[in-house]
Amino acid sequence: MSRIVGIDLGTTNSLVAIVDSGIPYVIADPDGQRLTPSVVHFPAPDAPTVVGHLANRVRALKPATTVYSVKRFMGRRGADIGREETQVTYPVEGQGNGPVTIPLHGRSWTPEQVSAEILLKLRRDAEASLGEPVSRAVITVPAYFNDAQRNATIKAGELAGLTVERIVNEPTAAALAYGLDRLKEKSRVAVYDLGGGTFDLSLLELNQGTFQVLATHGDTRLGGDDIDRRLTAFLARHILDAGGPDLTGEHGAPPDITLVSRVREAAEKTKIRLSSETQTEVSLPFLTPSFSFSRVVTREELERISTELLERTRAHCLRALSDARLQPSDLDQVILVGGQTRMPLVRRLVSTWFNCAEFEEQRGDLRLGDEHHRPSGPQLNTTVNPDEAVALGAAIQAEILAGGFRNLLLLDVTPLSLGIETFGGLMNVIIPRNTTIPAKAGELFTTAVDNQRSMLIHVLQGERERSADNWSLGRFDLEFEPAPKGVPRVGVQFEIDANGVLHALARDVKTGHQKIVEMKSAVDVADEDVQRMVEESVANAFDDLRARQWIEAKLRAGETLTATRRTMADYDAELDPAYRVQLHQALDEVEGVLALENPRNKTGDPARLKAVTAQLDEVTRPLAEYAMDKVMEAMLKKKGLIQ
Repeated sequence: MSRIVGIDLGTTNSLVAIVDSGIPYVIADPDGQRLTPSVVHFPAPDAPTVVGHLANRVRALKPATTVYSVKRFMGRRGADIGREETQVTYPVEGQGNGPVTIPLHGRSWTPEQVSAEILLKLRRDAEASLGEPVSRAVITVPAYFNDAQRNATIKAGELAGLTVERIVNEPTAAALAYGLDRLKEKSRVAVYDLGGGTFDLSLLELNQGTFQVLATHGDTRLGGDDIDRRLTAFLARHILDAGGPDLTGEHGAPPDITLVSRVREAAEKTKIRLSSETQTEVSLPFLTPSFSFSRVVTREELERISTELLERTRAHCLRALSDARLQPSDLDQVILVGGQTRMPLVRRLVSTWFNCAEFEEQRGDLRLGDEHHRPSGPQLNTTVNPDEAVALGAAIQAEILAGGFRNLLLLDVTPLSLGIETFGGLMNVIIPRNTTIPAKAGELFTTAVDNQRSMLIHVLQGERERSADNWSLGRFDLEFEPAPKGVPRVGVQFEIDANGVLHALARDVKTGHQKIVEMKSAVDVADEDVQRMVEESVANAFDDLRARQWIEAKLRAGETLTATRRTMADYDAELDPAYRVQLHQALDEVEGVLALENPRNKTGDPARLKAVTAQLDEVTRPLAEYAMDKVMEAMLKKKGLIQ
């Protein structure tokens, strides 16, 4: 069988790695380059694509037909794409629930097809280096990639002729590359992963050679690309102020995309240089035949325009720590992953947020022997090349699957809760957030209406109480024989495989009839920002709890009202008039509270509704006992036991 390679399919750069004689290493291309820019140029309708460094060099000259940062569109639908994300130099289309496409030379390319071109180049580079065919791979994804994005990654691998043996979260792959399995037992590590287009913060614990993810948080739309965009806008404004062309697009006329591409390329190179230099000169000769631009950009200026973006990662760090019930002092190490973490500002901020001891010492802020002022937090570990850590970890995971490194195992978690919609529009969680995967869980459900012939299984993902506030992953029906409400039994089981892909099963317990659905459609998954989902769940926690309590109380009240009216109708002639008035008063009390439901948010006072429903139960107790006596009397008469 083919050897299994590890691939980091990145937003900015991609890499392929392998383990040889127990040592993981990144495979270089024929030119000796280990990083392959995730850039694809489409020269003509029938011409082969150009991928990697050659495409990156063409990007400034042919921006309209050169695709970059395509990872941001993987598994996404048109409605999920923000305005900033479409500010690329190539065309991007997508509306509503339709998939995102890239129309070039009369053909629409999907992000998966473009990514497949990158993977195909990596595969060929590996085959040239190893001297043998390569058809199996482990591919990494951001921890916060949802089901559709993971399936899109698998599809891209398959289009490149690869069997994707495993999808691995990037932070946990990086932990393998750092050799954290050699830490002491119960060591806890934070992985701060800031790449070109995505950010993740994962907390891991080592237990008997097994990495278990305690919590993960992140943003699939935040990375180095956003800093490049802001620096490009910064340079564009200075170009305009210096009498150059308007590249800002703020004055109505669309900017020249070729010139914008040149400025963006210069911005990216400037950002990289300012990680090792305090200032650098940006030189753009002959932007127009009569205008050239030159300006010194300082690290301080770059940090000023980047701070707000980087500060947004702090909330994810705090949320992950809160989810894992940890303090920074509980951690042993913080490791940095992703090329953007080379930026000195990133390292300073992370060091401050986690109170990292090692980095403070490197800055020279501590006097030798001044132990009383030594920070008590974890060490900041920057010993592995941040660009290569994820690919090396993927190669180690590939070796584990191939039978090597037997004492090592990765256990990831699902970042959001999974469940189904139940009667009343509530979400019933089946697999809670931060459950270790692979995972399998299920529950039994029944019907709420007489003579139902089917049950709609509406699969949801999110942290809110009401189904309408969560993401819909898909719907399917399970048919069964009609029966009174509460009689049918339908088992619903969720299984998340090692790749983080969800399989939903529904089975009629009586007949064994079942349906199994793999949630893989990109257009069915609402890829909203996970940060917003979790933050909204916290911000609306009390309102959501009140809404759930109201809906549950409303359903209970509705059942009591229906049962009371039915029983009153059956025995109306036999009821004492005074008791009938008492019953109607109790019914009116419940209906009055229900009528006070707020039409805007569909909630009311659950405590008051529970109280009047309990009062109705108390008032109807004699009626219920009388009805039961009558039923028993009828049964005994039917059996001839009484006259």
